[in-house]
Amino acid sequence: MNQRATRRSFLKVTSLGITASIASSAFAAEQTAKKPNIVVIFLDDSGFADFSPFGNPSYPTPNVQKLAAEGCRFTNFHVPQAICSASRGALLTGCYPERTKLFSAHGPRARGMDPKWPTIAQILKPQGYKSAIFGKWHIGDQPETRPPARGFDESCGLMYSNDMWRFHPGTRHFDGWPLQFWENGKITIEDVAPEHQKNLTKWYTEHAVDFIKRHKESPFFLYVPHSMPHVPLFVSKEFEGKSGEGLYADVMMEIDWSVGQIMKTLKDSGLQENTLVVFTSDNGPWVSYGDHAGKTPYREAKATSFDGGTRSACIMRMPGMIKAGSSCDQLFCSIDLMPTFAALAGAKTPQSPFDGQNVIDIITAKKDVKNPHQYYAFTTGGHFDGIFSGDGHWKLHVPHGYRTLKTPGKDGLPGKYKKMKIDFALFDMGKDPFETTNVIEKYPEVAGKLKRIAEEHRRSFFASNAAKP
Repeated sequence: MNQRATRRSFLKVTSLGITASIASSAFAAEQTAKKPNIVVIFLDDSGFADFSPFGNPSYPTPNVQKLAAEGCRFTNFHVPQAICSASRGALLTGCYPERTKLFSAHGPRARGMDPKWPTIAQILKPQGYKSAIFGKWHIGDQPETRPPARGFDESCGLMYSNDMWRFHPGTRHFDGWPLQFWENGKITIEDVAPEHQKNLTKWYTEHAVDFIKRHKESPFFLYVPHSMPHVPLFVSKEFEGKSGEGLYADVMMEIDWSVGQIMKTLKDSGLQENTLVVFTSDNGPWVSYGDHAGKTPYREAKATSFDGGTRSACIMRMPGMIKAGSSCDQLFCSIDLMPTFAALAGAKTPQSPFDGQNVIDIITAKKDVKNPHQYYAFTTGGHFDGIFSGDGHWKLHVPHGYRTLKTPGKDGLPGKYKKMKIDFALFDMGKDPFETTNVIEKYPEVAGKLKRIAEEHRRSFFASNAAKP
């Protein structure tokens, strides 16, 4: 081959290589662009029936209704423990509280979640995701357990519940622990006062809107765990008295407004077709607070393992993946969101143990889909209370104590509970979702199987207090 031919051949090969490289880069960019954004709006102590179309509240919730009309209502979505920190830890790590040992609601300055359990934000980061949390954190208040150390690029909000402050009625144990407002790893309000609480929902929303606008070109995970409607209740001046139905209704209308603002920003930014939006709550209502608490049709409420505590209204929206205007009554749990999000993003699940499973087939209503779990476990604090069968048909309570409302409070003051106990109890949740009739004698084989599964779970996680069924 002469020199001219050799040069032509070299140029041709080089040109093809450059073209292939450009095509490869373009493909990689296209693949990154196609990765879905994920937005999780996580309320605090909201009741199952607080929003239409799950309930029929006396106040309007048009933005949540619109979200449901454009997505799917999941009516059998649960959290594994109906208490603040435990519920948040389970959502973010895909682990049962008994695995991470993050139980109940930890107090000010607590270390919280051990960093060995990675969060959704950390799992998505290698896939190019930017992550933000604007709202209530409550899974760790030490340098190594706050949002900046747990995979979140941006953050603002409270490190724990908004009632853990010096103004809480009837208690003094939060004196000396000022409630601080943090932003990107720095304290911006040293001692949160009532005038600050009035703006929490607004501030979280403004940060979320700004974050979406600035991250149109790269995939993101946006987590908005509102402080409301956890007591004490506050609303901005724009929503004071707006409902005409009291403060709780005003709070819910402002949260509905917040949903509308986030959805509008996604639409205006051209992102709503490629964004999975999840709207739900950490647990059921704190009924002790009476007119400052939400509503649930199910048995009991927050801080119990009955469905009034663990079952939360849930909506998911993503065009082309989730059928608009649909409804699903199939059981699944918040621990399933981490592995599901990881699968959608093409991310690797952690090497450390976790308990959730990918339930995208349930979310997308795949024909004849079955829940991949044999069972789900439920706890209250550090106590094991029982299990659901994976198909959601049966629920077994093992012997445990629980609280039930005796006298509701009013106008921000708590009421009184009384202590109750339940023995082994089996409920047919298909026929009796309100857990009214114990059918353990009627179905001894079902009860025996679930007792064996429950005992195995107890031995695995609560060996020191294992009890024979």
